[in-house]
Amino acid sequence: MSITGLAGMYNLKGLRPELLAAVEIFAGSATPFRLRLHNDKQHLPSFLIRIECENGQGATLPVVPPASVTETSVQMTFARRGHARVGTVKISSSFPVDFFTRFWSFSLDDEFIVYPRLLPGVAVGSGPESRLSGTVARRELGQDGELERISDYSGREPLRVIHWKLSARGDDLLVKEFGRQSVSPLVIDPEKLAGNSVEERISQAAWLVRRWVQQRPVGLTCGGRTIPPASGRVQRTRLLKELALYGLD
Repeated sequence: MSITGLAGMYNLKGLRPELLAAVEIFAGSATPFRLRLHNDKQHLPSFLIRIECENGQGATLPVVPPASVTETSVQMTFARRGHARVGTVKISSSFPVDFFTRFWSFSLDDEFIVYPRLLPGVAVGSGPESRLSGTVARRELGQDGELERISDYSGREPLRVIHWKLSARGDDLLVKEFGRQSVSPLVIDPEKLAGNSVEERISQAAWLVRRWVQQRPVGLTCGGRTIPPASGRVQRTRLLKELALYGLD
């Protein structure tokens, strides 16, 4: 008993967990976290290591070599949006014999932001936009739309739009005029969405941000302040963070 107890204690000694949060974490959705287990022992490996997280699933590592870092992943779920922590991580093992299970607990205080739960919604626009469920195209002169008409060359158009075949039939140069297909900005106001509660409207707003911000400029009116429309990953993170902390700070 003494020998197995000593072996079990040394098996857990020198182990140190590290959890790396995902880029985006949404409330109510299982999210994979990268889990690194450091073995600070220089000569002794650790066997049959079980790692359990307070807010998620666990993982079992058959062996963790000495002076190394072993990586796996665990699924974690958070019920509410806002600031969150991993909490307690328990490392246990039944090595060397399956009579006793020994464990050590670690408190990981690294903080991250959980975005709102995603709930499909429809944006309510203003002006010519009534209800938005798809893209809105606006026809203007440009280079990326459909061919609108053939007109005389004024000297301001680029050479690539000259219609050489038609121009060869006459004395004047003719150019192709195209429409411009552009998508109008979308400014989301959670208070105008159709949810029955604040949380539902925030969840719908988060869904709309995630759905549209890569395809069109998206802005947000929230908590008495307005974030101007923009598109891309940076804007997506900014808007989701604003919604995650709405009413909590």
